[in-house]
Amino acid sequence: MNELSPFHLAISVNNFESCKIFYKEILGCKEGRSSDHWADFNFFGHQLVIHFEKSRINSSNSNLIDGKEVPVPHFGIILKWNDFNNFADSLTKKKVKFIIKPYIRFKGLVGEQSTMFFKDPSENALEFKSFKDTKQIFTK
Repeated sequence: MNELSPFHLAISVNNFESCKIFYKEILGCKEGRSSDHWADFNFFGHQLVIHFEKSRINSSNSNLIDGKEVPVPHFGIILKWNDFNNFADSLTKKKVKFIIKPYIRFKGLVGEQSTMFFKDPSENALEFKSFKDTKQIFTK
Protein backbone atom coordinates (compact mmCIF):
# COMPACT_ATOMS: atom_id res chain seq x y z
CA MET A 1 0.00 0.00 0.00
CA ASN A 2 1.90 3.04 -1.24
CA GLU A 3 -1.01 5.38 -1.90
CA LEU A 4 -2.73 6.79 1.15
CA SER A 5 -6.47 6.34 1.35
CA PRO A 6 -8.59 8.80 3.30
CA PHE A 7 -9.36 7.61 6.80
CA HIS A 8 -12.79 7.73 8.43
CA LEU A 9 -13.03 8.76 12.08
CA ALA A 10 -16.24 9.18 14.07
CA ILE A 11 -16.09 10.98 17.40
CA SER A 12 -18.70 11.90 19.98
CA VAL A 13 -19.40 15.48 21.00
CA ASN A 14 -21.63 16.84 23.74
CA ASN A 15 -21.85 20.31 22.25
CA PHE A 16 -22.99 19.66 18.67
CA GLU A 17 -23.58 23.21 17.40
CA SER A 18 -20.38 24.63 18.92
CA CYS A 19 -18.38 21.75 17.45
CA LYS A 20 -19.91 22.27 13.99
CA ILE A 21 -18.84 25.91 14.14
CA PHE A 22 -15.37 24.95 15.45
CA TYR A 23 -14.63 22.43 12.69
CA LYS A 24 -16.00 24.74 9.96
CA GLU A 25 -14.85 28.18 11.05
CA ILE A 26 -11.78 27.56 13.23
CA LEU A 27 -10.24 24.57 11.42
CA GLY A 28 -11.67 25.41 7.97
CA CYS A 29 -13.22 21.98 7.33
CA LYS A 30 -16.01 21.85 4.75
CA GLU A 31 -19.24 20.30 6.06
CA GLY A 32 -20.71 17.43 4.06
CA ARG A 33 -23.78 15.38 4.83
CA SER A 34 -25.40 16.09 8.17
CA SER A 35 -28.50 15.80 10.31
CA ASP A 36 -29.59 17.23 13.63
CA HIS A 37 -27.29 14.82 15.54
CA TRP A 38 -24.31 14.08 13.26
CA ALA A 39 -22.22 15.87 10.62
CA ASP A 40 -19.50 14.85 8.14
CA PHE A 41 -16.47 17.09 7.60
CA ASN A 42 -13.65 17.09 5.06
CA PHE A 43 -10.84 16.94 7.62
CA PHE A 44 -7.83 17.76 5.43
CA GLY A 45 -8.91 15.19 2.83
CA HIS A 46 -10.19 12.67 5.36
CA GLN A 47 -13.71 11.99 6.63
CA LEU A 48 -14.42 13.12 10.18
CA VAL A 49 -17.90 12.60 11.59
CA ILE A 50 -19.08 14.23 14.78
CA HIS A 51 -21.95 12.48 16.58
CA PHE A 52 -23.96 14.18 19.32
CA GLU A 53 -23.83 12.27 22.59
CA LYS A 54 -25.36 14.23 25.45
CA SER A 55 -23.85 11.98 28.14
CA ARG A 56 -20.30 11.98 26.71
CA ILE A 57 -17.69 11.77 29.48
CA ASN A 58 -14.48 13.72 28.94
CA SER A 59 -11.12 12.02 29.44
CA SER A 60 -8.20 13.79 31.07
CA ASN A 61 -5.45 11.18 30.68
CA SER A 62 -2.01 12.14 29.44
CA ASN A 63 1.47 10.78 28.76
CA LEU A 64 4.72 12.65 29.32
CA ILE A 65 6.47 13.11 25.96
CA ASP A 66 9.44 15.42 25.45
CA GLY A 67 8.71 17.02 28.83
CA LYS A 68 5.08 17.86 27.96
CA GLU A 69 1.80 16.30 29.15
CA VAL A 70 0.27 14.97 25.92
CA PRO A 71 -3.49 14.34 26.14
CA VAL A 72 -4.70 10.80 25.47
CA PRO A 73 -6.69 10.03 23.44
CA HIS A 74 -6.12 12.55 20.66
CA PHE A 75 -6.24 12.67 16.87
CA GLY A 76 -5.09 15.03 14.15
CA ILE A 77 -3.24 15.30 10.90
CA ILE A 78 0.33 15.63 9.65
CA LEU A 79 0.74 18.81 7.62
CA LYS A 80 3.53 19.97 5.34
CA TRP A 81 6.22 21.97 7.20
CA ASN A 82 5.22 25.42 5.86
CA ASP A 83 1.49 24.62 6.09
CA PHE A 84 1.93 23.82 9.79
CA ASN A 85 3.35 27.26 10.55
CA ASN A 86 0.64 29.04 8.57
CA PHE A 87 -2.07 26.96 10.26
CA ALA A 88 -0.58 27.59 13.72
CA ASP A 89 -0.57 31.34 13.00
CA SER A 90 -4.21 31.14 11.89
CA LEU A 91 -5.23 29.32 15.07
CA THR A 92 -3.35 31.84 17.20
CA LYS A 93 -5.16 34.73 15.47
CA LYS A 94 -8.48 32.94 16.12
CA LYS A 95 -7.49 32.78 19.81
CA VAL A 96 -7.48 28.99 20.06
CA LYS A 97 -6.44 27.94 23.57
CA PHE A 98 -3.51 25.55 23.17
CA ILE A 99 -2.88 22.66 25.55
CA ILE A 100 0.64 22.57 24.11
CA LYS A 101 1.60 25.64 22.08
CA PRO A 102 3.27 25.11 18.70
CA TYR A 103 6.90 24.09 19.16
CA ILE A 104 9.57 21.79 17.70
CA ARG A 105 9.71 18.39 19.41
CA PHE A 106 12.84 16.19 19.30
CA LYS A 107 14.85 19.09 17.86
CA GLY A 108 17.95 17.84 16.05
CA LEU A 109 16.95 14.19 16.60
CA VAL A 110 15.36 11.50 14.45
CA GLY A 111 11.69 12.34 14.08
CA GLU A 112 12.11 16.10 14.56
CA GLN A 113 8.65 17.62 14.25
CA SER A 114 6.55 20.68 14.85
CA THR A 115 3.53 19.92 17.00
CA MET A 116 0.64 21.60 18.80
CA PHE A 117 -2.34 20.39 20.84
CA PHE A 118 -5.74 21.95 21.53
CA LYS A 119 -9.30 20.81 22.19
CA ASP A 120 -12.61 21.21 20.41
CA PRO A 121 -15.64 22.58 22.34
CA SER A 122 -16.48 19.03 23.53
CA GLU A 123 -12.97 18.51 24.92
CA ASN A 124 -11.75 16.16 22.14
CA ALA A 125 -7.97 16.65 22.00
CA LEU A 126 -6.39 17.30 18.60
CA GLU A 127 -2.75 17.22 17.56
CA PHE A 128 -1.45 18.83 14.41
CA LYS A 129 2.12 18.09 13.51
CA SER A 130 4.67 18.33 10.72
CA PHE A 131 7.91 16.46 10.17
CA LYS A 132 10.97 18.29 8.93
CA ASP A 133 11.78 15.08 7.01
CA THR A 134 8.62 13.12 6.14
CA LYS A 135 10.72 9.99 5.61
CA GLN A 136 11.14 9.92 9.40
CA ILE A 137 7.43 9.64 10.26
CA PHE A 138 7.82 5.95 11.19
CA THR A 139 11.58 5.90 11.89
CA LYS A 140 12.58 4.39 15.26
